[in-house]
Amino acid sequence: MTGADVRDIDPGDGRFTPSPPQAPAWSPAASTAVPPTIDSSEFAGWPEIVEHLREGLVLCGPDGLVWQVSPVAQRLLPEIVVGGACAAFDGLDGSSAEIVHHGRRLRVRRVPLSAGPTCWYVEDVSEDTGPADELAAERARSAFLAVVGEKLGNPLHPDRAAAAVVRLAVPTLAEVAVLILAPRSGRARWWRARRDDDDLPTLDRGVLAAAELPAAVTDSLHGVQPHAVDWLAEQAVEAGWLPGMDAADASVRLVALPGRDAPVGVLLVARPAARWYTDDDLDLLRAFADRAGAALTTALLYRNQAEVADTLQASLLPVEPAEVSGVQWGTAYRPAQAGLRIGGDFYGSHRLPDGGAVFFLGDVSGKGVEAAVFTGQLRQCLHALHRIEAQPARLLRLLNDALLESTLAHGQGRFATMVLGVVRPHRDGGLALTLAGGGHLPPLVVRSSGEVEQLPLNGMLIGVVPDPRVSQVSTRLAPGETCLLYSDGVTEARGGRRGAEQLGTERLMQALTGCQRMPAPALAERVEQITCDWLAQRDHDDIAVLALRATGTRPHRHLHAVPTPTPVVREGTTTS
Repeated sequence: MTGADVRDIDPGDGRFTPSPPQAPAWSPAASTAVPPTIDSSEFAGWPEIVEHLREGLVLCGPDGLVWQVSPVAQRLLPEIVVGGACAAFDGLDGSSAEIVHHGRRLRVRRVPLSAGPTCWYVEDVSEDTGPADELAAERARSAFLAVVGEKLGNPLHPDRAAAAVVRLAVPTLAEVAVLILAPRSGRARWWRARRDDDDLPTLDRGVLAAAELPAAVTDSLHGVQPHAVDWLAEQAVEAGWLPGMDAADASVRLVALPGRDAPVGVLLVARPAARWYTDDDLDLLRAFADRAGAALTTALLYRNQAEVADTLQASLLPVEPAEVSGVQWGTAYRPAQAGLRIGGDFYGSHRLPDGGAVFFLGDVSGKGVEAAVFTGQLRQCLHALHRIEAQPARLLRLLNDALLESTLAHGQGRFATMVLGVVRPHRDGGLALTLAGGGHLPPLVVRSSGEVEQLPLNGMLIGVVPDPRVSQVSTRLAPGETCLLYSDGVTEARGGRRGAEQLGTERLMQALTGCQRMPAPALAERVEQITCDWLAQRDHDDIAVLALRATGTRPHRHLHAVPTPTPVVREGTTTS
């Protein structure tokens, strides 16, 4: 090796000055005859060459065998020995590269020499690149958690939230991710995402009985949460959650997803043992689990509240009137808030022992849920009071007293308008009506001639003052005639050219003129359609319509069978 061979080599620190030319230690012709073990005495200039080098130097012959190793290179690459192969540099074809070796980051440079040998310069750059690598890794973790927070902030359904959790865990955290929710009604649902050849993970799901869950999962759901269990991989494989993976070659971890009072579920992650979970990986896994637990808890809470809301709405929805002989009912209902099925308008009926029925339609103050709750209270009062009083005016006063007591006790200040009536079938197929009004719009009657008549009914609001003034009126419906009750959401609907004109009672009566042949359901639907057309998709108040039509059916007469008299046997007589 000559000085010319290293004259253009950059030692890395700028302090090296080439020594004067030395006598050649070998010639190109003789290089191929160098044995595997070289006598260092042949390289008299070797110590001087490496004396000022900060980098380690490995000199390899044309055949790839190591000729010389500097002390620095010996410390960085202890497996390299003189006479052996340069295995540490296998696969490095370029002039420079960085490799991770024994936990250290090494920068390697390859410099071919003119005589055929190759010099490998090796420098430990762990201290230089370590902070940069840690910063890059921390930025990658922060970016991942930011994406997780964004993706898990949208699903408000437990199934969609669970699917999003396992899908986000692959491949950043695992090759296979399984989420097991806390058992409900003795059964636990699970979701799994696994990485295939495609970029997107495949997703599947299943259900297990709570007794069939692996012991580690059950312990985690009860707060016993070791993040690493020696036999966890075997349990996961036995449960069928790690297809194509061997327990001996899998690195598996389990982390609980925190909930309100107890874990909402557990997340099992697995990947090949070659990618062992480091402390940094576990910290990232726990941070991911915190966000996943918060998202699932929110979704489950929303589901529970939705179930309660659906149950309450179902109980507060208007009930179709009870069937009565000779009466055909028609109803229409449209709440003001499209997102709710309930509102402040209500209607209904209750049978009477004599074959008739109490019917009603009203409107409470306010809108939305609060109005619907007050409506429920009013309906419950009516359900109880009609059993002790069937005369409309007196029943309306009893209802006023009950509501007034309730509203004053709760400080609500609620009130209602209402029409309450009693219908009884007549022998000729007609209907006898008695109606009482509590501050509500007067009913309309569509006569058999096609004319529309407004009944003279008024009165005071219900639930405002004790002993209110209540009006009462009686009328009769001939077969084919219809009585119509409606809320102010119909007459006060605003529309027209400028969108500010009310529909009004007169327009409603004109629209119903000549509709005497319409069945009650069709007539109620027509009122709703007229109102919606007038509104032209504008905002509106609650709309409720109740129609009752005399069908001409005569009431059934119950004839009780007269028993055959038992003959009386007297003494001294016989019967044949």
